[in-house]
Amino acid sequence: MATFGTLSDRLTETFRNLRTKGKLSPADIDGTVREIRRALLDADVALQVVKDFTGKVRERALGDEVNRALNPAQQVVQIVNEELVAILGGQQRRLQFAKQPPTVIMLAGLQGSGKTTFAGKLAKQLEKDGHTPLLVACDLQRPNAVNQLTVVAERAGAAIYAPEPGNGVGDPVKVARDGVEYARRQQYDTVIIDTAGRLGVDAELMKQAANIRKATDPDEVLFVIDAMIGQDAVNTAKAFQDGVDFTGVVLSKLDGDARGGAALSVASVTGRPIIFASTGEGLDDLEAFHPDRMASRILDLGDILTLIEQAQQAFDEEEAQRVAQKLATEQFTLEDFLEQLQQVRKMGSMKKMLGMLPGMGQMKQQIESFDEREIDRTEAIIRSMTPAERRNPKILNGSRRLRIARGSGMTVTDVNQLVQRFDQAAKMMKTVARGGVPSMPGMGAIGGKPGASSKRGKKQKSSGGSRSGNPAKRAAENAGLAAANTAPSGSGFGLGGAPQPSEADLAEIQKLFGKG
Repeated sequence: MATFGTLSDRLTETFRNLRTKGKLSPADIDGTVREIRRALLDADVALQVVKDFTGKVRERALGDEVNRALNPAQQVVQIVNEELVAILGGQQRRLQFAKQPPTVIMLAGLQGSGKTTFAGKLAKQLEKDGHTPLLVACDLQRPNAVNQLTVVAERAGAAIYAPEPGNGVGDPVKVARDGVEYARRQQYDTVIIDTAGRLGVDAELMKQAANIRKATDPDEVLFVIDAMIGQDAVNTAKAFQDGVDFTGVVLSKLDGDARGGAALSVASVTGRPIIFASTGEGLDDLEAFHPDRMASRILDLGDILTLIEQAQQAFDEEEAQRVAQKLATEQFTLEDFLEQLQQVRKMGSMKKMLGMLPGMGQMKQQIESFDEREIDRTEAIIRSMTPAERRNPKILNGSRRLRIARGSGMTVTDVNQLVQRFDQAAKMMKTVARGGVPSMPGMGAIGGKPGASSKRGKKQKSSGGSRSGNPAKRAAENAGLAAANTAPSGSGFGLGGAPQPSEADLAEIQKLFGKG
């Protein structure tokens, strides 16, 4: 995630320096905590939050849970992860719906924080979940605010209540009260009230927002805050908490390149949970905020559960079974490949998906240089083929490939490369479908070491035990070798493998796949 890019790099480098140490001294702990403090301050996190955070990390790192750990460095990473989750809110908090509809959701925040756009995103998400939202235009001060909300509502496919033209005309408190009554009569189960913002915190803004809250008695008051405003986020959040007393926070513009201190400060300072995170300009770029997943992203440990959820929303289960059957019977064609590409595009940006994989922070430059339009070019080439050519690429001779290249605006080399990549991918997927282990060109089977020959593997296997003439020494060496062979390897920091999932984790994954 772009907002935490610099912070993630700093923390990753700090922990990487610990992996060569078998035992951590108090000086090592102090040095690590000092680097963490500098990284957080550079990320514009509130000073009091930094003090509390580093104090807890230092206290726990000097305790018995690290001193007695088999891998002290990895234990420190775990402590930092747990404390990050704590300052981000601890547990995920969902929207609270009224027992008797309509549920009233009021939005508050400064001008330019993204309230109107978020209103459209929230309406679209609620519709996907089976709700019937109504947008109420109560921002009657900002020029063309009502028109903007009307356009956003149209794009989101949601209804809107906007009796006043805005631009300084109309009473926002009356519009809000009438909007809730209109929703009740028309049987809308959710009301989203878009209120006015200002360029800064002022008494008029707070009074108007407080009057709207008093008139509508909302079930949720969401404070929308720009994640890019840094230290001022704390003062703004406190002012709105005193004036309006919001129930939850929405972080907008998390796809920006700012330092992200607001996200790490607002929940801890206000004691209010972060409920949503806006990660782009599109109406689909809205995520439920999970403190544990966000902490994992910051520490470059990945966010596999979110990736699974996005895949479930984009991929059709029956279609996936059909493709699996085709792979097993070697009938996978370019037509099927095109359909899979289109489903991948529904998941959103490839860069975001790659960024959710563990350890991808070390490949930031490669991810940033990834061209999202590559999928468009691939689709253009396949669409330039005839149905017969898609079903059987072996008939693609020179003249056919030249025609396809001209029809797609690409070169013959591009067409050749696509066919070659498809053949390799099809072979790998067929191997996986049969339960085998796929091999990469020049690398052997996946999971093995690049360039390792079978002859060398046999030699290493035969020399797996000690040949010392001293029985005690031989037993000790063999025990050490066994421990080395069973030691976990690989993680976002190279500090050892990830722990095995608990029963609760497995239950959560089963629930995500609809098998729980």
